[in-house]
Amino acid sequence: MIDESFHLTPLDVRRYDFGRALRGYNPARVDQFRDQVAEEMERLTRINQDLDAKARSFHEQLRAFRERDKALNDALVSAQQLRGEVREQAEREAQLILREAQGEGERIIEGAKADVRRMEEVLDNLDRSRRTYLAQMRTLIARQLSEVEASDSDVVANTLRGAGSNSSGPNQE
Repeated sequence: MIDESFHLTPLDVRRYDFGRALRGYNPARVDQFRDQVAEEMERLTRINQDLDAKARSFHEQLRAFRERDKALNDALVSAQQLRGEVREQAEREAQLILREAQGEGERIIEGAKADVRRMEEVLDNLDRSRRTYLAQMRTLIARQLSEVEASDSDVVANTLRGAGSNSSGPNQE
């Protein structure tokens, strides 16, 4: 029967009195054994205290490592979330830039189409003006030509009239 609350220290071993009995143990050998047991208990107590200190140190280190591990895991999770958020933000910005660029491109294309329509209208107006000018020139030239032809006809008619009156006069004499 060992009482778990019973703790024996080296000092208890050294001071324990076995009492004297007739035909008992050799007191010198009992004292020597008691000293050996006490020294061994002191050595084991020191080893136990060292091991307890080391165990506390290791437990403290383990706790620190677990805290660091938790902090690293938290940082990793945060970094992954941040990466996802940054990626989503970048994609949103890229979509926005793309929509703006497409809108600007469409505005430029519409502006170019409007410029082409205006230039086509100007070209049509110039072509109409050229045709009108040419028609007016043809009309003017035709009028001038008919006036020249009319003038030539008058000259020929006058020449023929004058030649007919001139031919009867001088020949008669």
